[in-house]
Amino acid sequence: MGRVIVVSFVSLDGIVTDPDGSAGTPGGGWAWRFGPELVGGDKFRLGSILDTGTVVLGRSTWELLGQRMPSRTDDFSVRMTKIRKLVASHSLTEVEAWANSTLIEGEVADAVRTERESRDVVVVGSLSVVRALQTSGLVDEYRLMTFPSILGAGERLFPASGTPVHLELVSMDQVGPTVLATYRRSEGQG
Repeated sequence: MGRVIVVSFVSLDGIVTDPDGSAGTPGGGWAWRFGPELVGGDKFRLGSILDTGTVVLGRSTWELLGQRMPSRTDDFSVRMTKIRKLVASHSLTEVEAWANSTLIEGEVADAVRTERESRDVVVVGSLSVVRALQTSGLVDEYRLMTFPSILGAGERLFPASGTPVHLELVSMDQVGPTVLATYRRSEGQG
């Protein structure tokens, strides 16, 4: 059985809203202010998962990455174009614009459960997808790149209310001015 891995840029105060500024929010672009080398490539150290796993994306993230990745020739972009992608959307009717993309029919949690039976599943951005998987208790691991910015406003990765979840710190590395930390669900968490 595979793992469900959520990867995300996050501010010091837990905000995940608009790290690249593409949504045009007042505080948007906070991750990119540290330079493109910090946010490009396999920054979450997914390695072979990019060859054997599945990526799950919400509509906005799929559209944004689907505009950028296919024309790029770097290793990470090529692997992201080749990997199987599941797209969660209530408004899209087809996802042929980016190779190896399939529209999820039905509930995202059901699709992820099915994928997880045979491979690792990585959720990139897509807060609505993350929330659905958090609610269903399907997130096994978080890989978070925390930036030294306090935004004060925006959506948080972890909702303010809900059932407590206890995680174990598996690894932590300083990457320039950021910290890349991997957390896994503690034993006994359902």
